Amino acid sequence: MTERIQLELSIYLSLPYLAKPPDITPIQKKLKLLPEEPGVYKYFDKAGKILYIGKAKNLKNRVRSYFSKQRYENAKTKLLVSKIWDLNITVVPTEMDALLLENSLIKEFQPKYNIALKDDKTFPSLKITKERFSKIYPTRNPVKDGSLYYGPYANVRLMKIVLELCKKLYPTRNCNYNLSEKNIAAKKFKVCLEYQIGNCRGACEGLESEEEYNESLQHIKQILRGNLKVVKEHLQKKMERASADWKFEDANRYKYRLDLLTKYQNRSTVVNPRITDVDVINISQNERYAYINYLRVSGGIIIQSRNIEMKKKMDEPLEDLLEIAYGEISIHNANTTEVIVPMSLNLEGKFTVPQAGDKKKLLELSKKNAMLFMSEKTKQYEKLDPDLKVERLLKTIKSDLRLTELPYHMECFDNSNIQGAFPVSACVVFKNGKPSKRDYRHFNIKTVEGPNDFASMYEALTRRYSRLLKEEQPLPQLIIIDGGKGQLSSSVQALKDLDLYGKIAIVGIAKRLEEIYYPGDSLPLYIDKKSESLKVIQHMRDEAHRFGITHHRNRRSKGTIVSQLTEIKGIGSETAAELLRIFKSVSRIKKTSQEDLANAIGPSKALIVKKHFQDEENK
Repeated sequence: MTERIQLELSIYLSLPYLAKPPDITPIQKKLKLLPEEPGVYKYFDKAGKILYIGKAKNLKNRVRSYFSKQRYENAKTKLLVSKIWDLNITVVPTEMDALLLENSLIKEFQPKYNIALKDDKTFPSLKITKERFSKIYPTRNPVKDGSLYYGPYANVRLMKIVLELCKKLYPTRNCNYNLSEKNIAAKKFKVCLEYQIGNCRGACEGLESEEEYNESLQHIKQILRGNLKVVKEHLQKKMERASADWKFEDANRYKYRLDLLTKYQNRSTVVNPRITDVDVINISQNERYAYINYLRVSGGIIIQSRNIEMKKKMDEPLEDLLEIAYGEISIHNANTTEVIVPMSLNLEGKFTVPQAGDKKKLLELSKKNAMLFMSEKTKQYEKLDPDLKVERLLKTIKSDLRLTELPYHMECFDNSNIQGAFPVSACVVFKNGKPSKRDYRHFNIKTVEGPNDFASMYEALTRRYSRLLKEEQPLPQLIIIDGGKGQLSSSVQALKDLDLYGKIAIVGIAKRLEEIYYPGDSLPLYIDKKSESLKVIQHMRDEAHRFGITHHRNRRSKGTIVSQLTEIKGIGSETAAELLRIFKSVSRIKKTSQEDLANAIGPSKALIVKKHFQDEENK
């Protein structure tokens, strides 16, 4: 990389990386001397520590933009600018050089305000040695010894499949012998077991010429590049020629290789085979990390795949994240003719944003891989720290429902009655996205006669929140009403009468299509059916329904039994309730002696009750 970078400013603008900048050269003086060329800039604090490293197509415009803004996108950027004391710049020939230099400097110095590349694994590559009768094998430590390297392969299984295919088609040696012409002529070596089982053709004894070996090696290189067409055509011609010469065993051997290659291609081809030497890159992100997927496509075959995790520092835009990621990846891909991306990037080269067709399908495939990688990593982090899952869930609800604050405390209301009889309302409470059953409440509706869901909802909310206000208990951030516009309107009126409207977010959920209604808005919101937000809301709604129904059944059951006792002439509702409290059921009351009944409700009423049930038996 240092060979490519020829222009280094070491004049007034350049200072040693870790040298303490003198107080007499504040950054404001240097801004006037910046060149309008591509390069890399480094920000220092007053102690000489590197704060941030960035690249620019135009150094003058980019660096000045930090200090010309009245408002910043986020607090982190504002904090960074406030700490900048000095800068150092390096001018390079092209923007791609700037990208590569930025990538290497970030890895070297790890500045506080730069994006951190989390994926530091070393992926294997396939090495073809530079020697007579070259060997091919996987390695994780490339060295500059003139050898050829293909990769790196993020998918080790895929690399092994490709290597096995190459070995089956064109057997190459595995030994470490020095196969010079002199050594072979002197017959220093003997064939080994690899020759006996067909994995080698015996170059060590001169059984395979250097010309034949190199021809096989050229075809292996074509396969590793993903160019299977050339190899297939070569094998087809060999097979036809052998068949024409009546060399049927040789023809069958070529046919076997051709079938292997065809099988591999059919399994591996994902798009049009004419798409060759193409890079595909896409991105998914959450608030803390960005997840980038990279695919290398040749001849319609994905020959490389890699995922990169990046820790965000300053709410960087997607374009910047993709540029940094591609700077990390492009080091290994000099043969790329085209890069397929989801958005325009300020980089030199052919970057395509497809709108349809096979290239669009590749971009969607890369996006799917990035999302799967993000999901996998997120689950790992949440398993280690459950609070992360809670935070993510609440942020999702906030975003989907367009709330102004995180809903740590949510409450849901539902009504239950049978034609207006025994009306009840239920309130379930969720804290941190989970049911808080100790805070569940039910309300026996007292002021409503007949089937009136709207009035019942008004009474339930009024009683609930007037009590919370009276007891100075914390209020929820979100109220969910099980019902449509009518129930929501009554609930809103209750909040207005308590002077709470606008202080607590409130929505309604309709059962038919799971629409979300907002106060004063006739058009509902439809949340993605697979969204975690909707699942939580549905869970709350179902819990409220279950809790309300259970209480309603209990009340209805007790009411029915009480009415059976009150049918006895001379027994009122209070006496009936007292009997049920003591004896628990009507059947036990029937079996109880008159003396025990008298101890509970008095002799005269005991006589009435006992006589009533005796007359009932005699009928």
